[in-house]
Amino acid sequence: MDFKTLLHKPELKPALVIGNGINRYNSVDNESGWDKLLIRLWRKRVGAETIGIPVGISLTEFYDALDLKGVKQSKSLQAEFCELMSNWPVKEQHKKIVSWAETNNTPILTTNFENTLSDVLNLKIGHLDSDKFTDFYPWGSFYSNKNITYVTDDFAIWHINGVQKYSRSIRLGLSHYMGSVERARPMLHKGSNRLFNSADFTNWPGKNTWLNIIFQNDLFIFGLDLGTTEVFLRWLLIERAKFFKIYSEKKRQAFYIHVGEIQPGQRLFLESVGIQIVTVVNYDGIYAAPW
Repeated sequence: MDFKTLLHKPELKPALVIGNGINRYNSVDNESGWDKLLIRLWRKRVGAETIGIPVGISLTEFYDALDLKGVKQSKSLQAEFCELMSNWPVKEQHKKIVSWAETNNTPILTTNFENTLSDVLNLKIGHLDSDKFTDFYPWGSFYSNKNITYVTDDFAIWHINGVQKYSRSIRLGLSHYMGSVERARPMLHKGSNRLFNSADFTNWPGKNTWLNIIFQNDLFIFGLDLGTTEVFLRWLLIERAKFFKIYSEKKRQAFYIHVGEIQPGQRLFLESVGIQIVTVVNYDGIYAAPW
């Protein structure tokens, strides 16, 4: 079944999980890749020339190496990284996808930090449980044009790995991802109201965060390599599969939309966590035709 048909299946409760591919689509200068931004910061802070991420180190580890080796400056590395994305333009694919999500009342999760998606509709940031807000982990913060009643049922844009507005929230390094795992794990596995204890979505600690969408919606993942660098999200997908194995009546579907070949290890991971692979002919089949 093709991507567009899947999106409109009435029995599904979709949520879009969007990576940086949406910014790189039809990008002329290819400067919207995070690897390019990190290399620019490496040249500035470390001073050594590098033409790419060296073989043998992941993108997240490269960030940590930059943080350790770089000359300390007045601005944090996270804040400087955000500044490099501040002028990224809204493109036609952003408009199409956000408009579709708003019309169909579909939440969007993004691993991106910048505001290109929310800028489509000039959305403002809001907070659920504002008394628990922290700019380090703003997991209850969202961009929308209305009040959110329940995170899984309303259109809003949620930033999984941090948002440009709060530079301290940006998760780029391996140590950052490990911190996110440490924050999420107790919500799933600690206390009487933990999700894995009773599958009570109305009472668990993550009910007013984007985590609720991961476990309650059918996920459409695209623009995201979802490789070994995505430590936090891959861990969440493993936990999601474990949860559905225990509470099969709660099971939701997930789809990975991609172009080209998939490495055997990547395929094994996706299939193991219950994600169906949907292949499209070209990137127009992801960012243009379905919407």
